[in-house]
Amino acid sequence: MSHSLELEPKQLRRVCDPADFDFEMTDELPLVEEIIGQPRGCRALVFGLDVRSPGFNVYVLGPAGTGRATAIERFVQHRAEADETPFDWCYVYNFAEPHRPEAILLLPGQGRALCQDMAGLVELLRIEIPRAFEEEVYEKALLEVQQAKEKRQSKVFSELDAHARQEGFALMQTPAGLNIAPIIEEQAISPEQFAQLPPETQKELEAKGRQLQGRIAEAMRQVQQIAKQARQEAQELDQKVITAIAAPAIQEIAEKYPDSEEIRLYLDQVQADIVAHVGDFKVQAVQQSPVEAMRLPTPSTEPSFLRYQVNLLVDNSQTTGAPVVIENNPSYHNLMGRVEHKARIGATYTDFTMIKAGALHRANGGYLILRAGDVLSNPLAWEALKRAVKTKEIRLEELTQQYQLVATATLEPEPIPLEVKVVLVGSPSLYYRLHTADEDFRKWFKVKADFDVDMDWTPETQRQYALFIRTRCQEEGLLPFDRTGVAQVVEHGARLAADQEKLTTRFGLVADLVREASFWARHNERSVVTAKDVRQAVEEQTYRANMIEERERELVQQGTLMVDTEGERMGQVNGLSVVTIGNYSFGRPSRVTARTFAGKGQVTAIEREVDMSGRVHNKGVLTLTSFLNAKFAQRKPLSLSASITFEQTYERIDGDSASSTELYALLSSLSGYPVKQEIAVTGSVNQHGEIQAIGGATPKIEGFFQICQARGLTGEQGVIIPTQNVRHLMLRQEVVDAVREKKFHIYAIRSIDEGIAILSGRAAGELDKEGNYPQGTLYRAVVERLEEIAKKPKQEKEENEEEENESNTNGVEPPSAEHDDEDDENKEGPVEKDNGD
Repeated sequence: MSHSLELEPKQLRRVCDPADFDFEMTDELPLVEEIIGQPRGCRALVFGLDVRSPGFNVYVLGPAGTGRATAIERFVQHRAEADETPFDWCYVYNFAEPHRPEAILLLPGQGRALCQDMAGLVELLRIEIPRAFEEEVYEKALLEVQQAKEKRQSKVFSELDAHARQEGFALMQTPAGLNIAPIIEEQAISPEQFAQLPPETQKELEAKGRQLQGRIAEAMRQVQQIAKQARQEAQELDQKVITAIAAPAIQEIAEKYPDSEEIRLYLDQVQADIVAHVGDFKVQAVQQSPVEAMRLPTPSTEPSFLRYQVNLLVDNSQTTGAPVVIENNPSYHNLMGRVEHKARIGATYTDFTMIKAGALHRANGGYLILRAGDVLSNPLAWEALKRAVKTKEIRLEELTQQYQLVATATLEPEPIPLEVKVVLVGSPSLYYRLHTADEDFRKWFKVKADFDVDMDWTPETQRQYALFIRTRCQEEGLLPFDRTGVAQVVEHGARLAADQEKLTTRFGLVADLVREASFWARHNERSVVTAKDVRQAVEEQTYRANMIEERERELVQQGTLMVDTEGERMGQVNGLSVVTIGNYSFGRPSRVTARTFAGKGQVTAIEREVDMSGRVHNKGVLTLTSFLNAKFAQRKPLSLSASITFEQTYERIDGDSASSTELYALLSSLSGYPVKQEIAVTGSVNQHGEIQAIGGATPKIEGFFQICQARGLTGEQGVIIPTQNVRHLMLRQEVVDAVREKKFHIYAIRSIDEGIAILSGRAAGELDKEGNYPQGTLYRAVVERLEEIAKKPKQEKEENEEEENESNTNGVEPPSAEHDDEDDENKEGPVEKDNGD
């Protein structure tokens, strides 16, 4: 039977024939930028990007290393090239509410043009307006206004003086203004002289003085009105001058944007503000003293014409198609934008020109690609992203305002409408947690693009591997591969997939292998990468990572870790497990032992009792217990107990791949038949005794092979695996060669019966018509042992009873008549209980 179950060398590894390729070198192949081996994910991605209904954003899930981020970026970039380029966005000064900057929408490229136009306008006004105010025409007109004002004021004063003299008073200019004094004999008298006048004369002069004071007040009002009118005339003159300069320039700007009503309204406000603040442009630079020049500027000294600048928030002048933005640090401000501040003398200030765009602004009208884990590590960013997608607008808010007890004055920029397709890239576990816990996630990320870790190994996918290698070599300046090198990469892809019918789609690992193979080819002074270089790259990868594996192998060789590879032992089987450290996995053989003894049918896993095993391993132990009961306890309950353990194992154990190994050890212990130590075992068992597939078949076989090889191959050593795992074998060539030379053996089985036959050299046995196992079979030995264990307690009881009876008749006197009945009953009671038992 063992020969019929043994695998042929051709079953241990699938070989990629270089002759299958229609090229000699990869540089003969075309360059492609497509996602390889992900038809399901690509179809979902296309759907999510094309549908424009709300909520159809995309979550791309798949294990790390599948090249999702890079492939999706290229895929989305390619589709975005055919889309329409979105608008530019600018923030401008709000002349009505300065703390609420206004957002203006412009055609692509117009934002930069408007910035330049407004900067040119300010520069023009800075130069031309002061020059216009220095021209002779302006000075003459201003002089005329001044002279007219003085002439009218002089007339008012002349009329007032004449009226005062007519009334007998003289006008006098004092520091407090105009005053009057009575005239006597054509001379103004002093207050002392006025006090010496007759009372009647004083009263008469006082009455006239009061009337004259009213006339003086009216005259002063006329003088002020004349001055005010003159100032208005001078201001109107300034406005005419500045309008003559600004209006044509602003009109020229407006004509460049005939379709934008927002720009027209904005330019009208700019012109009105320029005219209203003409004095800002008339101010000339004043020579500063050395001390003043050393002082720091304060916010109040900022030039007033800053408000005429344009803050270009989003510039799509150089964008072809729709923008594709990848934000690697999606914090709140990097997503939503921010308002920067400047510090001056211990205080901070800001203005609308310090508003900076976030990733949502740059991706508006296009696509935003984010790593889900990075977004969720910034909770404020995740909530802000969902709110922006939900409300379809980008509302820029400063986080500091949300945590301050006292509100402070700051900017409140006008929200910008949002139209973006968000693509989240993350792990499957994160997707399902979000889908369960976050209702908004289910509503706004409806498209699931699932990326697989492998693809079918077909001639087409072989060629796709070659095209992938060609692209990597071209983009990164690597050496070209010949077809033997490509074939070796394909085989390694199958090894990574752990399947002879599949190739891995974790192209991050494949790309690393391509880079390393190119390095070793250059190191070996070759101009082309061959299969030898690829094998060297794989060996070097292993050498850099397998130090712990080698240390454990040394411990086995030294005998510190006890693993037998020759001879036979009862109740002891070599089990196989996989150890993963970082990105490296290797197979580890472990001694599994079982002891059986009389009991109540309980199988104790020592690792479970000390909490060193996981739930899956515990399930496997319960499953094999069920198999034992179904196999050997149909007529009577099992009267035994057993203990199972992994010897010299000090870390947590999980998985059910050792359940068949544990069962073999139990069967060996029960039957009394030893099992071969040169055969290692892996496989899960179900309640019917069928062997089920396990993971890591390739590293498990290679791990035991290396132990045997180090000790010397005897030609009897080998490994038993489930039949279902044959397709998963991609063993190293040295293992295949050893099998070919009959130095090592690999068996594929479907049942416990087949496995125990290989291990013990005896048939397991099948029930005959009478329900018994044939003599000489292992199961017959198990049944006999169980019957022996069940009879032993009964025989011991019978022997004890016989000994007690003999002692009562031969050497013990009967009770005397003096004893009462109660004493007799007390003495005979224990004997009756023993009999009852």
